[in-house]
Amino acid sequence: MADLLQQKNVIAKELNLPLLKGRIKTWASEYGFSSVGITDIDFSEDKKYLDKWIKKGFHGEMRYMERNLSKRENPEELVSGTKRIISLTMNYLPQSYNGKETLENTDKAFISGYATGRDYHKLMRSRLKKLVSKIKEYSPHENRVFVDSAPVLEKSIARKAGLGWVGKNTLLMNKKSGSYFFLGEIYTDLELPIDKPHNESHCGTCTSCMDVCPTDAFVGPYQLDARKCISYLTIEHKGSIDIHLRSKIGNRIFGCDDCQIFCPWNKFTKHTTEEDFQPRHNLDDAYLCDLFLWSEEEFNKKTEGSAIRRAGYVGWLRNISVALGNADYSIKNLEALRIRENFPSEIVREHVNWAIQEQLRKGNE
Repeated sequence: MADLLQQKNVIAKELNLPLLKGRIKTWASEYGFSSVGITDIDFSEDKKYLDKWIKKGFHGEMRYMERNLSKRENPEELVSGTKRIISLTMNYLPQSYNGKETLENTDKAFISGYATGRDYHKLMRSRLKKLVSKIKEYSPHENRVFVDSAPVLEKSIARKAGLGWVGKNTLLMNKKSGSYFFLGEIYTDLELPIDKPHNESHCGTCTSCMDVCPTDAFVGPYQLDARKCISYLTIEHKGSIDIHLRSKIGNRIFGCDDCQIFCPWNKFTKHTTEEDFQPRHNLDDAYLCDLFLWSEEEFNKKTEGSAIRRAGYVGWLRNISVALGNADYSIKNLEALRIRENFPSEIVREHVNWAIQEQLRKGNE
């Protein structure tokens, strides 16, 4: 082990690290990444914010946020020997995305722009591994890739790597490309030159994201109470949705993009050309009734390789029930709901019954 470490140190001294850094950024671009930055592993300031957020209970049922906190805040504990982190972004929004128009049509299903295509994890991990293989042609140093798959402070890492600032909507923002991108990381023991951190916020006095949030999930600028966030409620939360929040969810059945749709910086969005991120099964233009009548077999087939699987079939029906309750009154909506009145899941039945009452109320107005 000592001999291997000594060998690596000798190779590192012989390497032209600034040149290698430049090559890494070129290779990353060739593999479809939209931006790349490199940071050290000191996240002491970010640790304070995360600890406060969890202490306030803003993470809701996401208990995994509480686990391995030390590894999340100290990268060397997660991957021994880590000296630098290479942070990368990949644009995901399809050119065909019509989120604002979908929100205005209460009979249609709104699904977050990142989830209408294939799950991004496999594609990004594959590209990151290709990049690591390329790096290893020049250096035997250890590298490990992550794509939302371990206790990693990905937004903090990206900010320190100079890829953007964390906006008032708590998402990473970039002046040239907005916020519609995924994040991935390479932990390495190669001491590459670091990039200048992006410490300045460019949100200014704008509060668009906070003002448009349907459930008032932002308790202040840069502070999100996930327990009220529609993305959390329709994906992470597995139980009954608070009755006081249901009417505010509208037709959003998987995720919510409001704090991105109405952010002025997203006029600079760079759309993706990746085939995997293009909408499948007409999920960017689907009607609630059609999706609600999917059998479990159909759901499993059409969400194969999709982030939507995370909600599960019961969560899918629960979410669509709420959306149908929020839709304008129609016989079609009411008939679709009645088909699920005796569904085996108590969670689904509860939300179906609520939605039926909402439809009847609107029909009597």
